[in-house]
Amino acid sequence: MNSRNQIRARGLRAALLAGAGSTLLVTAIPVRAQDTAPAAQGEEDAIVVTGIRETIQNSINTKREETAIVDALSADDIGDLPALSVGQAIQTITGATTHREKGDASEIALRGLGPFLSNATFNGRDATNGSGDRSVNFNQFPSELVNNIKIYKTQQADLVEGGVAGTIEIGTLRPLDFGKRRIQGEVKAQYNPYGDRIVGSGGIGWRGTLSYVDQFANDTIGIAIGVQRNDTNNPEETYAASTTWTACRADNSAAANCTELARADYGQDPFYLVPNAYTFRQISETDKRDAVFGAIQWRPSDQFNVNLDVQYSDRTFVESRRDLNISEARRGLTDVVYDENGIVQSLSGQSAIESNGSELSRAEEYLGGGLSVEWQPSDRLTLTVDGSYSRTIRVEDERNVRLRTDPRDLNGDTTVFNNMRIPYTYEITPGSFVPTITIDPRFDLNNHDLFWDDARLRRDQSRRHNEIIAGRFDAGYEMDGFFSKLSAGVRWSEMTFRDYDVRNEGFDLTSDIDEERRINNLCRTRAFPQTGFLSAADGNAINSWATFDVDCLFREYTGSEDPGALEDKRSPANRDVTERTLAGYIMADYDADLGNMPVRGNIGVRVVKTDVTSNGLRSDLTITDNGDGTIRLDTTGDFETVTIKSSNTRILPSVNAIFEVAPDTLLRVAGYRAMSRPAPSALGAGRTFQLDGNDFTSVEEAIGNVRANGSPRLKPLMSWNADAAIEWYPNKDSLLSATVYYKQFNGGFQPVVFDEEFVIDGQTVTAPVTQTRNSPDKSRIYGLELTAATRFSFLPKPLDGLGAKVSYNYADSNFETQDVRLGDQFDPVTEEVSQGLIAPAGLSGYSKHVLSAQAYYELGPVSLQAIYNYRSKYFQDFVGGNSQLRYVGPSETVDFRASLALMPGVSLRFEALNLFNEPKATYMPVYGSSRQYHYYGSKYFIGLRARI
Repeated sequence: MNSRNQIRARGLRAALLAGAGSTLLVTAIPVRAQDTAPAAQGEEDAIVVTGIRETIQNSINTKREETAIVDALSADDIGDLPALSVGQAIQTITGATTHREKGDASEIALRGLGPFLSNATFNGRDATNGSGDRSVNFNQFPSELVNNIKIYKTQQADLVEGGVAGTIEIGTLRPLDFGKRRIQGEVKAQYNPYGDRIVGSGGIGWRGTLSYVDQFANDTIGIAIGVQRNDTNNPEETYAASTTWTACRADNSAAANCTELARADYGQDPFYLVPNAYTFRQISETDKRDAVFGAIQWRPSDQFNVNLDVQYSDRTFVESRRDLNISEARRGLTDVVYDENGIVQSLSGQSAIESNGSELSRAEEYLGGGLSVEWQPSDRLTLTVDGSYSRTIRVEDERNVRLRTDPRDLNGDTTVFNNMRIPYTYEITPGSFVPTITIDPRFDLNNHDLFWDDARLRRDQSRRHNEIIAGRFDAGYEMDGFFSKLSAGVRWSEMTFRDYDVRNEGFDLTSDIDEERRINNLCRTRAFPQTGFLSAADGNAINSWATFDVDCLFREYTGSEDPGALEDKRSPANRDVTERTLAGYIMADYDADLGNMPVRGNIGVRVVKTDVTSNGLRSDLTITDNGDGTIRLDTTGDFETVTIKSSNTRILPSVNAIFEVAPDTLLRVAGYRAMSRPAPSALGAGRTFQLDGNDFTSVEEAIGNVRANGSPRLKPLMSWNADAAIEWYPNKDSLLSATVYYKQFNGGFQPVVFDEEFVIDGQTVTAPVTQTRNSPDKSRIYGLELTAATRFSFLPKPLDGLGAKVSYNYADSNFETQDVRLGDQFDPVTEEVSQGLIAPAGLSGYSKHVLSAQAYYELGPVSLQAIYNYRSKYFQDFVGGNSQLRYVGPSETVDFRASLALMPGVSLRFEALNLFNEPKATYMPVYGSSRQYHYYGSKYFIGLRARI
């Protein structure tokens, strides 16, 4: 699976699988339809359908009944969505795929388009997250407490704006609508083989869920509550290069450091691409989450319906990281072999080598909910008032320690190199995404005596606070005639995003060699924390190195295992963004006959006004010598606030039409204008100073890569969209649909460079600051989406319990995103274009091929399901923007689920995730230039569920 040829073949294989699956289902569906006589159909309707088949039937029915083009996953009961998290559940829906973090589904991409172009709502309301973008971290929410998910592929005026690719609606049940009492409990044990390889750990975890739904007072009051505790482990092992890459001149003499290719020489002189550092990282992790979902519904009469719902999640994971860091990847480079794109195939280098350790904890708390009051003063008029609140707070604390090589070892003996920099070779063999880095064998990576110099301790804290307060009023009036209903409404919301990153590193460390020797010997980790490190990565030559206890090093160097974060959280890199939105809409539903053909749909317009206020801090700077040959910039402590405001108004018309061309066949068409706002973190007004390297000859050189950590004047990305779909519903279990869509974007994003003045050590220095702005470019996406589902009931028993669903999405786009450092740059004054060195990427999150295939078998008490997901490569922007290009390679995952009904209401359940240990590979700044690969391993869950 490491072969690059295999990786390139995945897109073709995905298309072939989709075509083959669709052909199989098309062949099966007519047989099934013809084989069902009216009487037999009626008999089947009397059968109570449960499990996976019921979920697929509900999803097919939802798709058929909705006015917009919708795909859904729906279960009548709590806990019946076939997945461990909401993210995993969504990736089984047509056209939806996920980005994986920590081996689980997180951010969602619709129709091969990234989360930036999608919108997610919780019970119809915007939801916050802790990442700094507008996507929702779906693995924060347990699927056991959610009972329906809808994806609106087309827009209509009453939907919350923001979904160019689509809108994901997550719904929890309303207890009176549920209509029955349900008490349910489930306990699952987790086994992670990678966790079993961690020294002192068995790889065992668990999750427990308890839910209760009931109705009281003659069914006028209903309550629902669900709680879950998740205590699992998600170890990782990874290789990664740094996030800043340089184009080095290829005409250097032998044994030279990387000399950056000047922009004036782009296209003329040869170059190769290298990062600042290479890192091997071993991660031991524990993950704990408590989640509570609750709802109260009050319906005192047919005219009033009051709903209050609340969702709460508190997740904490703790990571112990042990890094081997080749920190000077641009030094002493010789024998460089590279291709026509500047991708290095092999080289030799010299670098200081570091044994780094860190202890990181992340606490993320989500609180959301709302109160909705629905009043029907007459049979025709319905008025609804809704108020909502959503808040996510993410706090990360990290303590990091570095110990570096020295010309001598800890005992004062001269090493074989008589130099702190150790020779190494880098090679990536043809067809592999795994680089092989080989340290000179005379240097023993597992010898603690060789890692002791330039001790550096850092204590970092970051905090992200995202909050949304919103209210809306909607009115609907039932009508007679062509227009069946007239709806109108207004919505107001205020979103705030604030973050900071503070670093405490001004520790007075000892320089006494005897004390260094004592601390080093005391804090050594005698055994590497994991067995078989990166053994799954073909070609990897580094499996262990000398590691140290972080708590011990902090205690011995500073007198405290945790000296705490800095009290002063102010920094020029902080973000403080407020976004206020006022929107109004009017929409008319229609239902009539076009000759003998029924037609229904809606037409409407939404007007959205957005005001952004972004505050940034500015401060004079001082130069601080780190004492190890590097410098850093610190603030003087005197700050002033810079406020940047921006405003825009957008008009979003939409029309949806459904033609019932036959009793079992629908033709849908839709046209609409949609918008996607920039991420909140991309609207910051701060500045980030990146000091890359340690051979600065001037202050100007040191701040040559100042970046804005956002662009407050960025406007939404707008698009005109058209969709057409044909859908065939031969029976409750079967669906065959095809959708073609087209999106034309008016505008894009361009990197621009502004000269700004900074006061450093009392001197005014002018430095170029890279930002992003909206461009007048036009681009487009067109695509095809296919779905086929059926149950093979025509097969002889017991094979008639087999069923399958296949969905495939193809998208083609000419959207361009430039590398902020090596791509085209635009002069904001003259509008002249400085041609870039590397090719642009497409839309963030855009994949050309997305395939999901499910096969299930249900017979009596047995239920089996296998799920295959494929996603072709895509560009993924870093949160906050203004960064270099990063690509994620193709991914394939296979999951398996099974359940066995032991007695009425009691079932044994089993789940296996990522069965074949599919890694995640990323590349920078061009595709094929290996930047990182993660291995997470498989996960297995076995549990018992009981319901009353």
